[in-house]
Amino acid sequence: MGSPVETIMKTGSKNGGLPARPTQAERRGSRRCKITQLMHIRPSDPEKEPFDDIRGSLSVSRSGVFFQSSEEKYEIGMRLFVTMPYTQDPSAMSHEYLAEVVRRDPLPNGLFGIGFKILMEMGLQGGYSFGRAHQRK
Repeated sequence: MGSPVETIMKTGSKNGGLPARPTQAERRGSRRCKITQLMHIRPSDPEKEPFDDIRGSLSVSRSGVFFQSSEEKYEIGMRLFVTMPYTQDPSAMSHEYLAEVVRRDPLPNGLFGIGFKILMEMGLQGGYSFGRAHQRK
């Protein structure tokens, strides 16, 4: 049949029992963690109607995030600037990312389930400057 690891991966149990749900190929490249991290999200395309969405993540992986939003302007393929973790504290060290919407699901609660994949890190945002801003003469 295969190795014990293959059996566990296919069936969810060591004894070859039936899986809890139908098996399908996993499209995600890395595992997800159910953590809440505050994010500031906005479109990167200046041609798109601007919006600022501040939301908490529901599920995070190395390469993507899933969250719920009431914002209707998200579209699959839309590029985003995402700042996370987001805070208004000027001493905080947040990272800014370029991301792309890969999922937009209407939910029974009236919100939208939005998934995006991180394309690249843009750099650090905020924080104090520890270098010399200008030199005295």
